[in-house]
Amino acid sequence: MLITLPAAMSVAAEAGEPALTTPGKPYSTKSVWEYSNVGEPPIPPVEPLIEVGLRDTAVTRGADGNYYMTGTIGPDFMTANEGIPLWRSPDLKNWEYLGLVWTFERDGTWQKEWTVKNGVRRRAVWAPEIHHLRGTFFITYSITGLGTGILRSTTGRPEGPYVSAHTPDAPLTSGIDASLFVEDDGAVYFVFGSGYLARLKDDLSALAEDPVRLRCTPADTDIEHHHPARPCRMDQFDHVGYEGVFLFKRNGRYYLSGAERYYERYHCMTAESTTLRGPYSARYVSVPHAGHNTFFQDHEGRWWSTMFGNDPQAPIQKRPGILPVKFDANGHIVPVVAGQPWTPRKRS
Repeated sequence: MLITLPAAMSVAAEAGEPALTTPGKPYSTKSVWEYSNVGEPPIPPVEPLIEVGLRDTAVTRGADGNYYMTGTIGPDFMTANEGIPLWRSPDLKNWEYLGLVWTFERDGTWQKEWTVKNGVRRRAVWAPEIHHLRGTFFITYSITGLGTGILRSTTGRPEGPYVSAHTPDAPLTSGIDASLFVEDDGAVYFVFGSGYLARLKDDLSALAEDPVRLRCTPADTDIEHHHPARPCRMDQFDHVGYEGVFLFKRNGRYYLSGAERYYERYHCMTAESTTLRGPYSARYVSVPHAGHNTFFQDHEGRWWSTMFGNDPQAPIQKRPGILPVKFDANGHIVPVVAGQPWTPRKRS
């Protein structure tokens, strides 16, 4: 049943790695302090992992020790693309393109439908995330105008092929930006939109409960801290972000993040709680310019945030990047202003 919120392996060889289809600087020559704004932490210079247009960058570490990366590809990102891309890396430096592991034409069912918004036809996969659990890979995703879903690899391999993990083969929920969270007891939760949460059935075939909205207390009522084109009602100022939600747990503390147009930038906002369903703390800017990101640990246990750059002041523009983060004395997420996994390029 579709929950509506209130108000084959890689593709054929001739389909190469997605091209860089968006204009913008490949990296920035600004110093770290030029990204710092009043009340926001500084971030280090960030360079793209690969020169490919990619939004909503998501990275995870598989049981095989490799890192896997996916996200929203072009050519038009928001309106049309072919499917879900995947890259693999042993070290966060060298990335191998595995192809489109799911496509509309080869694998789609309900997802094939085109929708229209403001006179524009749309059919795109938004914000896929890859997760490894229960011996296989799952991909969460959303389809423009239709809703969210979960795919399961039938082989246990990251390349798939992938089929719908849930029944019936229809959108799992309305909304966008889906993710998974695994609790200590093994229960798997579906997280999506601006911070909705619902436990999944043990086999991930459906939601086991109605979604609830995770709320921040106190709410952030400063309108300049919210998307200017999407004004909130007073009862909606308590979200962590208007999209791009992600949830993880560390040392008994839950970290809920989301993307927000904070002073018209595209920041990662984070709130924290000692209980899964909250209430969560007041939100704060954890990683500037890194809205709609994921957090992950490397082989040495260090924490990283993904980034793709979605505002003019971001160090990269619609390209995949990562930057190291740490937890301060209060347990809050802050960027590390050093420690990229690559050798910086020479600036001309």
